[in-house]
Amino acid sequence: MNKIISILFFVGLLSSPLSAQLKIGYIDSDTIMDNLPDVQDARQKLDAMIRDWQTELRNLEAEHKKKKDDFDKRNLVMTDQTRTEAEKELAVLGKGISDFRDKKFGPKGELFQKQDELMKPLQNKIFNVIQEIAADEDFDYVFDRSGDIIFLYAKPEYDLTAKVLEQLQE
Repeated sequence: MNKIISILFFVGLLSSPLSAQLKIGYIDSDTIMDNLPDVQDARQKLDAMIRDWQTELRNLEAEHKKKKDDFDKRNLVMTDQTRTEAEKELAVLGKGISDFRDKKFGPKGELFQKQDELMKPLQNKIFNVIQEIAADEDFDYVFDRSGDIIFLYAKPEYDLTAKVLEQLQE
């Protein structure tokens, strides 16, 4: 629905008599993010953290599997008390794995907090450069073609991606 409203708004702008006076530019934020060294550094830091956490998670899961397999093998010969204790231990390990996943990768987990911490300043920097270029070159609108807005046609001369990258790398 949001996409349809954006398209209708854009088509409305183009069909209005004022459109001859409008100056519209666009950027490709994916290209900017892929070519900005600071973003690459942040992504590498995030990837390293993710690898470490995944290794730790695999170790926890392997420990749980080993104990579960051992429990399954010895289940028939265990006393009721031993069985109950082993089941509790497995439950605690399973909950620990689940808690670890949520703590690191959940919606409010460390990964998203760290992403925000590392990427937010870079996104703000990019946004400020876009605003600067748009103000200096008197653009009325600058769209991000990486997002929800679909361009049926766009002149390459309005692509500000290279200018934004150039100014960011100065």
